[in-house]
Amino acid sequence: MNLIARLLVALVALAHIGFLVLEMFLWTGPIGQRVFAMTPEFGTQTAVLAANQGFYNGILAAGLLWGALRNDRAFMIFFLLAVIGAGTYGGLTAKITILYLQAAPAALALAALMLAKSRRDASSARPQSPTR
Repeated sequence: MNLIARLLVALVALAHIGFLVLEMFLWTGPIGQRVFAMTPEFGTQTAVLAANQGFYNGILAAGLLWGALRNDRAFMIFFLLAVIGAGTYGGLTAKITILYLQAAPAALALAALMLAKSRRDASSARPQSPTR
């Protein structure tokens, strides 16, 4: 289960790398305009703000990947909670789909991580049979 949890964390990180690319590099182009349903003028006016958002998504991705590669549970929990917070805020204030694309996958990864920990604790708490 720990492997599944780490893979889910890595998938959330990859999504945030995708968000980084969209917001930092594709924002003013045809892909960014189509994905975010905006005019070229609006894209140009908001490009700096979008790049800033993209940079923060990159920080989230780096933290998640670092935690997954090192198998650092506390790191993964911290960054998943940050993603859930950002996704929830974005879903409530900007567009509801952000809740499903950002917060929900992070919540699923967090649940898997917590379940992996509780199963590991339960298995280590079982009495060991005496060996001969």
